[in-house]
Amino acid sequence: MKNNSASGDSAQAQTAATPAQQQAARSPRAMPWIAALLTMIFWASSFVVIRDAAAHYTPGPMSLLRMGAAAVVLSAWMLFRRPKFPTTKLTWMITLIWGVAWFAGYTVILNAAERSIDAGTAAMIVNIAPLIVAIFAGLFLGEGLPAKLIIGIAVSLAGIVLITIASFSGVVTIGGLLLSLAAAILYAASVLLQKHFLSRDDSVTVTWTGIVAGTIACLIFTPALITEVAHAPVDITIQVIYLGVVPTAIAFNLWGYAIRFLPAGVLSSSSLLVPAIVVVLAWLALGEVPPPLAAVGGVMCLIGAAFAIVPQMLRSSAKCPLRTEQSLD
Repeated sequence: MKNNSASGDSAQAQTAATPAQQQAARSPRAMPWIAALLTMIFWASSFVVIRDAAAHYTPGPMSLLRMGAAAVVLSAWMLFRRPKFPTTKLTWMITLIWGVAWFAGYTVILNAAERSIDAGTAAMIVNIAPLIVAIFAGLFLGEGLPAKLIIGIAVSLAGIVLITIASFSGVVTIGGLLLSLAAAILYAASVLLQKHFLSRDDSVTVTWTGIVAGTIACLIFTPALITEVAHAPVDITIQVIYLGVVPTAIAFNLWGYAIRFLPAGVLSSSSLLVPAIVVVLAWLALGEVPPPLAAVGGVMCLIGAAFAIVPQMLRSSAKCPLRTEQSLD
């Protein structure tokens, strides 16, 4: 009788759980975190590449070439899988708005900001986006505002400030500050839109549709791109194409997969790892030994991100998922 009662109570508790709680209970345990980590590494590599490409490509044409390369790769991939397109006009509209904001607006504005402001300062301002996401997701998406998440973000932001001070080159304009702030707002808005409206749809199809929408929005830069491709070194052009294939096509698909299962606030806070990874990649790939202050800042980024993310990882690893881990098809 006790067993029957226990099983009945368990079934009743599962029925009473909210859809978000039921999805969390069924979530794969490891794969979303692996996808998130790979996303951060790929995104960090883009900062190292953009440093060279910015001398030969202006913001709009660089975004068009990057998104065009991503669109070609994902379109080829879509030929070998069955796309699951949105079924309502509202979802279509939100997907297109999200794609233009994320893959056109954000990338062009960030590229422009880094031409009129120190790159480290731009990165520092843009990285307030995870805090914006955490607050809005906690207040409006039911994710709550765990103290460890907020403290972890604050510690990571302090580390980013140290990295910025260590690498500051003295280039600051009001326009650059405003553009960086606009990029942070677009970043946060795009993450929240995707989590609330698009995370239940097929992540590959959503990412492909968004990138195609962003590419179309960037077509106004076609004449300038033709001119700049003709004058840019071939290796620089290949680097920009790399931005489209790896940090965009691959990384955003990994991000789309991860955001299906992880809270938006926690996932976006993982991007606070990027400045620390950039310091390491610049050291390994470019031979740029980080100043002591930047090294301390990088360690603070890692500690803060761990403080924000590890508790959620431990909670998810303690669950017994009701279904097997899904593959990235």
